[in-house]
Amino acid sequence: MIRWIIVIFLALMLISWFTPLLQRLGFGKLPGDLRFKLFGREFFIPLATTIILSMVAALVSKLL
Repeated sequence: MIRWIIVIFLALMLISWFTPLLQRLGFGKLPGDLRFKLFGREFFIPLATTIILSMVAALVSKLL
């Protein structure tokens, strides 16, 4: 179980490091990504970006 916690932690670190790069490439601004304000706070749900990045990760894992 500790192995999965480490993997999840490393994945979250990589995502946080690559977020500015992905935003410059246009990810996070796709038509399926939701941004809305509710009670003075802004919420962001990246549905389309998540699907595309999951497909890329599946393709890379299939090739390796």
